[in-house]
Amino acid sequence: MSKTDPVVPNTAPLAPDQVQWLNNFLPALQPDQLIWLEGFISGLRAGQGGAAPAATVTAAAPSLTVLYGTESGNSESLADQTVKAANANGFKAKAVNMSDLKLTKLKDIENLLVIVSTWGEGDPPESATDFYADFMSDKAPKLENTRFSVLGLGDTSYEHFCKMGKDFDARLEALGAKRIYDRVDCDVDYDDAYAAWQKGALAALEAVARPAATATTAAPAATTATVKYSRKNPFPSELKERVMLNGRGSAKETIHLEFELEGSGLEYEAGDALAVIPHNAEDVVNDIMAATKLDADSPVLIKEQDYTLREALTSQLDVTAISLPVLKRYNEIAKDAKLAAMLDPENKAQLQDYLYGREIIDVLNDFPAKEITADALVGIMRKLPPRLYSIASSPKAHPGEVHLTVGVVRYDAHGRNRKGVCSTYLAERIEEGGKAEIFVTPNKHFKVPANPDAPMIMVGPGTGIAPFRAFVEERKAIDAKGKNWLFFGDQHYLTDFLYQTEWQDYLADGILTKLDVAFSRDQAKKVYVQDRMRENAKELYTWLQEGASFYVCGDASRMATDVDTALHDIVQAEGGMSAEEAAAYVKQLKTDKRYLRDVY
Repeated sequence: MSKTDPVVPNTAPLAPDQVQWLNNFLPALQPDQLIWLEGFISGLRAGQGGAAPAATVTAAAPSLTVLYGTESGNSESLADQTVKAANANGFKAKAVNMSDLKLTKLKDIENLLVIVSTWGEGDPPESATDFYADFMSDKAPKLENTRFSVLGLGDTSYEHFCKMGKDFDARLEALGAKRIYDRVDCDVDYDDAYAAWQKGALAALEAVARPAATATTAAPAATTATVKYSRKNPFPSELKERVMLNGRGSAKETIHLEFELEGSGLEYEAGDALAVIPHNAEDVVNDIMAATKLDADSPVLIKEQDYTLREALTSQLDVTAISLPVLKRYNEIAKDAKLAAMLDPENKAQLQDYLYGREIIDVLNDFPAKEITADALVGIMRKLPPRLYSIASSPKAHPGEVHLTVGVVRYDAHGRNRKGVCSTYLAERIEEGGKAEIFVTPNKHFKVPANPDAPMIMVGPGTGIAPFRAFVEERKAIDAKGKNWLFFGDQHYLTDFLYQTEWQDYLADGILTKLDVAFSRDQAKKVYVQDRMRENAKELYTWLQEGASFYVCGDASRMATDVDTALHDIVQAEGGMSAEEAAAYVKQLKTDKRYLRDVY
């Protein structure tokens, strides 16, 4: 076809200006573009909403690596979504965990997207710790031939928001890599920001990396619309049962919950997490409206959805957590000199002292705004984030159900009664038979051993017991022959031995090989799970030598650190090693995915 010949005849059922536009536009298209356009128009006719049909690329597709560092599984999930989108756009993409990538291989990656979360106070995820240390060191290779973009996941309630994303972005640039799309930093409500980053980053890569490709277009298959429940569309699950696990007189309040999954299409495995979207407590919402003197029925708009102020504060917004961005947005309204001084970077210590134990209601009372509107109030708050809980059941043992073990948070601070948003929601604001919005968050790297004959050591004090209940149920369901050893701890034997009857039955049946418990306040000297580990040092090391996987779940700030120290000490003493050799041994356990942690 000559580019000077008209493509569209004048007899076409089109206006003259449309014919002229098409005759100018179509001859400029490449063959693969014409094929894509043909499929696109077919999709429109078939009611596909303009979605491009699937195409098999016959020209060499450019490779793309989506490198992720994850703690709870969100970065991995987004990496998988990015790979699917990239492959649909003609790339040959793969997702790679930072723990599985050798630093020397980084220089061979031409197209790189990084998705990484920040853990705690600016730390890398557990699985990315070694890679991050090497990447930030002199060991890192030059990357002049690499194109990149970075997505950071974080939480604005922490001081070092998205520090890992910022570090990777800056380091890649310093190593000579070319940034093809600006870094995006995501708060806990990351869906929209991620979608925009994915679209922009892939478009930028496609513009420079994807060659013209000849595609064979398949006709769009007829599909039946079905409801798919996910993070973007949570499942309204019925609470079937709630049981108090602590005995009378306990200082703790731990509940066991059983949710319905029938009809949801949601699937999970032992080791995964369940996300719950809570509602805020009525008294907390009332206090905020009283402090601002606003009408509960005032209309507000959030992401193009209409709500009353009460609805927004109850089900849509995080009305408790305060952070630097929240304070800055609020003081644009309040214009309080004292708060402004506290926000000065020179007064960082004073600000951190103020933030500890306080909530948004304290800010509203301590620095009252002379005038605030309903729209302005909701504008300072972020979206109410879901809470993730380690699943306490195996789907093989409880088909159509998912169980949780939740510690209910209540405390006093700065003259006010405080409560955990989601834990008290689950404990008192939904009735049995009521519904909560949930979705599953996979954790692919916290699973029972792939070999059913391999031994398993589990350390899970308090609510850290949850995934190990699921693990043992799973091992029983598949008739695994591997030995199972559980370390559990809490305050008192009589009131805080969570799932006591189940563990004792498993022990009697031989499903649980060993059970060691530590009840810290039943004697003058406190005893913890790491103490029980040390008491059983010789046998624990023998199990490791036999190929046991070592699991830890629970508090990251103290327990997990103390358990890690005990593990190093045991390996050093029982293996006759130096401290450096013991560290290398434990590091190899991590590399072999035999030392796994689910900590929070």
